[in-house]
Amino acid sequence: MHILLTNDDGIFAVGLAAMYKRLLTLGRVTVVAPSNVQSGAGHSISLRELTCRKLQIEGQFTGFSVDGSPADCVKLAVNQIAADDPVDLVISGLNYGANVGINVFYSGTVAGAIEAAFYNLPAIAVSAAMEEPWNAEAAAGWALRVIEQILPIEPRQVVSLNIPQMSKGTPRGVKVVEQSTSGFDESYEILEQKEGHAVYRLAGGSHRDKHSETHWTDTTALTAGYITLTSLRLDLTAPTGNERLKEKKIQLK
Repeated sequence: MHILLTNDDGIFAVGLAAMYKRLLTLGRVTVVAPSNVQSGAGHSISLRELTCRKLQIEGQFTGFSVDGSPADCVKLAVNQIAADDPVDLVISGLNYGANVGINVFYSGTVAGAIEAAFYNLPAIAVSAAMEEPWNAEAAAGWALRVIEQILPIEPRQVVSLNIPQMSKGTPRGVKVVEQSTSGFDESYEILEQKEGHAVYRLAGGSHRDKHSETHWTDTTALTAGYITLTSLRLDLTAPTGNERLKEKKIQLK
């Protein structure tokens, strides 16, 4: 099996190296990753020239560094770098920071997996909850255990896999859950304020989802110490909303 590995933390990220070593047990791995951190880049693509360099990450792997987004990396890999050696599976991660709740929309990690699905490839976005110090090796090990069990997945299927904080011990189990859309309690810190000038920084808040043993979401299950799995859809169409629009019988008069 030929696996394409990308991420949004950049080609030098420890999570990428940890995931690379684990994935070698499943097949050949080609690394195509951003040259710098692209966290929060979402599904952006570059309409400018892209510079791609083949790098030897000492003692770890040889990969391709792209000065673009995770989506750029997947596009370039599928259409150019691996065009003559078709990819069977795309893994995006291991990301430092969970991608649950509305973070799924902001995530470059998830975007890399979704971009792969646009090319009819199966893809898994792999993320881990933040903590210091971070045991990327342990998180990658748990991720591999789950990946081995969910493979094979269908072409165009995107699975978001999240690993809880390793400092809390062995994960309590695996839960297949829906994505929360409740959002966060957020605010902005004022770092500098002068006449006609202000500097703000987004202050992360807690998830608004309340813990419930009868209705788990990706945010609550991860916080409770479970590995979470969520299958994501590519089509954002809201059928009920479309029906309501049709009922309005809109016409050009």
